[in-house]
Amino acid sequence: MMEWPSKCAVCGGKLKEKRVQKVLWGGHDSAVIKVKTAVCLKCGEHFYAPETIETFEEIRKKLKAHRVKEYKQIGKTYAVA
Repeated sequence: MMEWPSKCAVCGGKLKEKRVQKVLWGGHDSAVIKVKTAVCLKCGEHFYAPETIETFEEIRKKLKAHRVKEYKQIGKTYAVA
């Protein structure tokens, strides 16, 4: 389990670990991924682990390059397992 900050850097509110859905864009395509993150219960700000941010960047690069064979196609949107 990721060690999250004790409070929100934006508003000082309490953080809670949640599983959220994130939409990523690369070129004209998008992908949907579910990840764990800390969410501020006061302002809603999301705090992602560095590894999660790296995953987001890899997915965006693949979308831009149209390397999406490993993703499940849903119309023009791809779900990432």
